[in-house]
Amino acid sequence: MNDDRAIDANERDGTRAPTAPSRRPLVEARLSALRARLGEFGADAVLLSAPADVRWASGFTTPADGKVVVTGDAATLITDDRYTAQAAEESMIEVRIAGGHRQLDEILEGVAGLRLAVQADHLTWKTAREIEERLGAPPLATEGLTRPLRLVKSPDEIDRLREAARLTDAAFAHVLDGALHPGVRELDVALEIERFVRQNGGEGMAFDVIVAGGRRSAMPHGTASERVIERGDLVTLDFGARVDGYHADMTRAVAIGPVAEPLRGWFDAVLHAQEAAVAAIGPGLSGVDADQVARDRLAEAGIAELFVHSLGHGVGLQIHEGPSLSSRSTDVLAPGMVVTVEPGVYLPGVGGLRIEDLVLVTDAGHDVLSRSPKGYLEV
Repeated sequence: MNDDRAIDANERDGTRAPTAPSRRPLVEARLSALRARLGEFGADAVLLSAPADVRWASGFTTPADGKVVVTGDAATLITDDRYTAQAAEESMIEVRIAGGHRQLDEILEGVAGLRLAVQADHLTWKTAREIEERLGAPPLATEGLTRPLRLVKSPDEIDRLREAARLTDAAFAHVLDGALHPGVRELDVALEIERFVRQNGGEGMAFDVIVAGGRRSAMPHGTASERVIERGDLVTLDFGARVDGYHADMTRAVAIGPVAEPLRGWFDAVLHAQEAAVAAIGPGLSGVDADQVARDRLAEAGIAELFVHSLGHGVGLQIHEGPSLSSRSTDVLAPGMVVTVEPGVYLPGVGGLRIEDLVLVTDAGHDVLSRSPKGYLEV
């Protein structure tokens, strides 16, 4: 199909899209908040091109191939004719189907004379120049436009994050039941995790599965390799299921038989720091203070200098989003935020470990969504 046409978000082959009734109010509330946010930037309209924001504002599940234009009284998803049926079924806003050469026309339709904001870190220089030429003025470059709107998750989003965490827990239990042992490649463990997640309802993995044992455990992002796991390894397993666009994130360190010092002692210190930081999570806690709780505990063990990354980050439609738990954070926790709590220590040439939970901030404090055991465990 090559025709350029609009599809009403309620219509799919003459019938109402099945997802529309439940999520339309949620998307409408998001768009209302976004319009108010535009006023803070002095903009009348916005072109959303960041995939997570396209999905957030429309419900379209292939957001890398779509864009959303929002004005004061309209919101439109623009995608190409490969997605005619899919967009009509999924989108909570009007859909316009346009081939590549026509997409800019559809994007700019209805924004003439308006101050158009764009997402500077998700728009090519070429497209920005074309917009300027067509509108006669440069678009307003913004950063962090939707960040404050996505910090607090709705009950609908929290449900999906809970399910992603549940499936992640199930995958971990499955791997412990025979897949993780001396003589198996890290890559084979990662593949088994992904197979389990996909066969049990997950869209896929939140990120490339990290399986790192031996000296490779000193790599915070040591994605699975062909290295064979050996007895005496302390293996870092960091992964998360993705469910309906929402990401889980959990890390566990598992011993393959008895683990020698200093890793054995480091494990206890990291666990102590992680549990203390989780216990501190609640409304009003700053990202800086949360990070400091873990660092103070590791300092007591004399290994704070081996903690080389931040304590945690928000999780949602992106695996890394706000709020931030770090020494440079400007965020303060509020109910509905979902964050990771993941202290770790690493020494090249020796090894390392990390322990991580996914945690929901509640009115009363917190709810740990990651339920897998995290104490010292030998398999």
